[in-house]
Amino acid sequence: MKTLSFIAFCLFISTAITSCADNDHRFVDLETGKHINVVKDSANGYMVNADTKEPVIIYVDTETKDTIYGKTGKVINDHVIKTEEGKYKYVSNDDMKSDDGSYKIKDGDYKKKVEADGDIKIKDGDTKIKIDGETGEKKVKKD
Repeated sequence: MKTLSFIAFCLFISTAITSCADNDHRFVDLETGKHINVVKDSANGYMVNADTKEPVIIYVDTETKDTIYGKTGKVINDHVIKTEEGKYKYVSNDDMKSDDGSYKIKDGDYKKKVEADGDIKIKDGDTKIKIDGETGEKKVKKD
């Protein structure tokens, strides 16, 4: 009985250590590309790197595959663009939408157009992507 309890205890400790190790690599700071621990700064409410206490502007939760805006904690999937300088920038719906509900994002060679009916066209360098808003059908063309 003691052997069984000891084995169960060892499995528990092993699982706990593995879980803690996985949490250390759960978030990625898009600015640095490094895995970080993220905590909320009690002074301003922003998310910060737990080790450096520096604000984290945009980061990715590798477990949920969500992109998160550090100032608000809001999930901002599909609202991030990469600038010509290689930095990532959050672009809100208000910054993008026109009166008919469509919007365009343009940054260097990257262009994205979302039409009011949900159709999406993306051009990134030599690659063109079209996504049908109703069916989700995706077509990729490389020049």
